[in-house]
Amino acid sequence: MKRKILDILKNTDGYISGEQLSSELGVSRTAVWKNINSLRKDGYVIDSVTNKGYRMVSCPDKLDGNVIRESLDTKVAGTEICILDVVDSTNEEIKRRAANNAQSGLIVAAEKQTCGKGRLGRSWSSESGGLYFSLLLRPELPPSDISGITLAAGYAVCLAVREYTGIDARIKWPNDVIVGNKKICGILTEMTAQTDRVDHVAIGIGINVNHEAFPEDINKKASSLYIESGKRIDRNKFLRCVIQKLDKVLSSFLVSLSADDMSQFRELCATIGKRVSVKRNNCTINAAARDITPAGELIIVDDNGKEFIINSGEVTVQGIY
Repeated sequence: MKRKILDILKNTDGYISGEQLSSELGVSRTAVWKNINSLRKDGYVIDSVTNKGYRMVSCPDKLDGNVIRESLDTKVAGTEICILDVVDSTNEEIKRRAANNAQSGLIVAAEKQTCGKGRLGRSWSSESGGLYFSLLLRPELPPSDISGITLAAGYAVCLAVREYTGIDARIKWPNDVIVGNKKICGILTEMTAQTDRVDHVAIGIGINVNHEAFPEDINKKASSLYIESGKRIDRNKFLRCVIQKLDKVLSSFLVSLSADDMSQFRELCATIGKRVSVKRNNCTINAAARDITPAGELIIVDDNGKEFIINSGEVTVQGIY
């Protein structure tokens, strides 16, 4: 009932009377009044005027699966959307649901993570105002063909940020989206597989959206869409945009990224052309980043002209962070 009243208020231009609401919904005016008060407790600002009725003034910055699903027609990402208030980690929740036969395409999003994760065992700050979600995929691919899926997801997020906000977002290989020299998004991909096949992949994505500031220890290397644009972002509409881009890019990736996609990815990759330091196997390689392979690997050339293909390890890019 509360959901129906909320939908009517959102889609009404001006006031709607309690009598009209009760008539449309087949309930008493007292029931309407109780549900209006419940919505107010949820953070919705609803004006009420005698002889005029109720009018929606503003909505809380809260994720709403019904709003996200509006006009959403996808086949790979977002076929099912679950919104949680609090979770340890959306990736961990995806793994638990995958173990209980959840279907490919499921997205789990949370307002807050208590144990958000980043690459290489790092924690991910999950302050209010961000988008924290994970996508479950069950691709019919061998494990060796999954290596570029993180880059594909980063490319999709980058496209969504650019389209929705107009911000000049770029990709830092292999799993970050940046604006200038600051990070706005991190991606963690975790796979459960057997020798010859993938059981499932959890793609965890954290985006700094409406953060106004960051703790001192990260404020020189982190930013948000709000800080960069000066505008509050509707997280529901933006998440819908991200899901649409994920669906499009991952649909291609699960077959083969097109030449146009790879060309645009290279154009948006801030790592290419920069000096990098790569830590792997207890050694550091200082080199120049030259290109990205179709499989999503980073091609670097050291000062002696020796070429390396990098598919893992910690990469530091000069001038970023």
